[in-house]
Amino acid sequence: MLSRNTFALILAGGNGTRLGDLTRSQCKPALPFGAHFRNIDFTLSNCVNSDVRRIGVLTQYKAQSLISHLADGWSFLARPLGEFVEILPAQQRLHSAWYSGTADAVYQNLDLLRAQRPIYTLVLAGDHIYKMDYRELLDRHAESGAAVTVGCLPVPIRDASGFGVLRTDAGGRVCSFLEKPRPETLLEFGAGRHSVLASMGIYVFNTDYLIESLTRDAALEHSAHDFGRDLLPAAVSEGCVAAYAFVDSTGQARYWRDVGTVEAYWGAHMELLADPPRIDLFDSTWPIMTSRASLPPARLLGNRERSGNVSNSLLAGGVVVKGATVRNCVLSSDVRIDEATLIEESVVLPGARIGAHCKLQRVVIDAGMRVPDGTVVDAMRSDDVRVTLLSGCYSKEADELACGESTHRRRVCAEAAPSAHARQRLVYGTADSRSSSIDSPHTAQLI
Repeated sequence: MLSRNTFALILAGGNGTRLGDLTRSQCKPALPFGAHFRNIDFTLSNCVNSDVRRIGVLTQYKAQSLISHLADGWSFLARPLGEFVEILPAQQRLHSAWYSGTADAVYQNLDLLRAQRPIYTLVLAGDHIYKMDYRELLDRHAESGAAVTVGCLPVPIRDASGFGVLRTDAGGRVCSFLEKPRPETLLEFGAGRHSVLASMGIYVFNTDYLIESLTRDAALEHSAHDFGRDLLPAAVSEGCVAAYAFVDSTGQARYWRDVGTVEAYWGAHMELLADPPRIDLFDSTWPIMTSRASLPPARLLGNRERSGNVSNSLLAGGVVVKGATVRNCVLSSDVRIDEATLIEESVVLPGARIGAHCKLQRVVIDAGMRVPDGTVVDAMRSDDVRVTLLSGCYSKEADELACGESTHRRRVCAEAAPSAHARQRLVYGTADSRSSSIDSPHTAQLI
C-alpha cells in the first residue's frame, strides 16, 4: 500500500497572530476546537484513518500545550510495528537560526526523514479543519507520474487572493502558480472563470525529489524557504507538479476550513451546528481522535423557580448549565454558566466561567475566562458577521467604562491588573449597544 511507504510531516509551528489573545500562550494547532478536540486532531486523525502511521510533528512557537496534548492523546500507535507520532521541535540542527519558513522546517529535519526511507513524503498543515482520505491523494500522485502533487479546491475568484492559486492543463498538470496574488492579478489569471483552484497547503512529494529541492533551496540566499513561495513555483517551472482537486462527485469543493482568524474560527464552530453539519463529528467511519480528559458528564440544572433551556448546541464533558438559556453554542469542557444568563451563537473554550444575568451574543470566550455577573455583549442585527472575543480577566466596571467611549462600536476592556495586559480587549467587527435578537438556521445535536 502506498500509505505504508509514506512519512507524514505536520507543520505545527504557526504563531497564529491573527487570532489575537487565543494564541497568546499556545500555537494555533493546539487551539481547542469543537468542544473537546484540538485543531491538530483533524490532521492527525486523517493520517491514522488513511493508514499513514509514521508521523512527525514539527513545532516551534509556544509549543508546550501542544506537546502535552500529543504526549497524552497520541501515544497509542504501535512503535514496534513502525507506527508513531514523533514530536520534532526546532533544535537548530543545521544552523544557529530557528525555522525560517515551512520548507526550512523540513530541511532542518532531513536526517530524520532519510532515516525513515519513505518513497513518498506527505507535508501537511496542523491547523486546518477537514476530513481527507490521503490514500486517494497518494493514488492520484502515483498515477500522475509527477514529483509533487498539490491538494487544492475550487474557490471563488473574489475570495482567492489569500491563497496560492493554480492553473492546470487538460491532464491535471500544474502549468502556472501564483502565491497570494493581488486582486487585479487574480482577475487576469482567472479570466472568464468564476473560480480558481487554490492550494490547501497539502503536498505529496517523491522523497528523493523533496530532499533535492530542499537542499537546493537552502543554498539560495534570497529565498524565503517556504513551500508556497519558493519550492512549489520552482517545481511548477520544471513541469513536475500535478493537482489533486478535493471535490465531491458533483465537482463541488469538499469541506475544508482555515481557522486562522477569530471570525473564521467562530464560523467553523457555527457550521458544526447546521443540520446536517458541514463536518460530522459523529461519523464513526472516520473518527476524530483526541486525548480524553477524566470529566463527569454535562449537567443541566433547573427547577420551577430557575428554569433554563439548552438547544441546538454541543456540550463537552464537565459542562454545568444552571438555569441559563443556551442557543446555538459550542461549550467546551468544564464550562460553567450561571442562572438567568442568555448566551447565543457563541463559542466558549475550556474552563470558562460565565456569571448570572449575562446577555452574550456572538462571542468567543477564551479558556479560563471569568465573565462577571450582568455582563452584556449584544450583536447587531446584520447580514455581516460581528464577533466579539472575550479574553483576560474582566470586570463589569471596566466594561461599562469602555462602553461609554462609543454607542456604536462596543468595547469590553480587560482588567488584568497588575500586568501589561491591563484593559486589553480585542473586538472583531462591531456590535451595537442596543439589544437585538438573532435569527439562526442552525440546529445541532445536544451532547
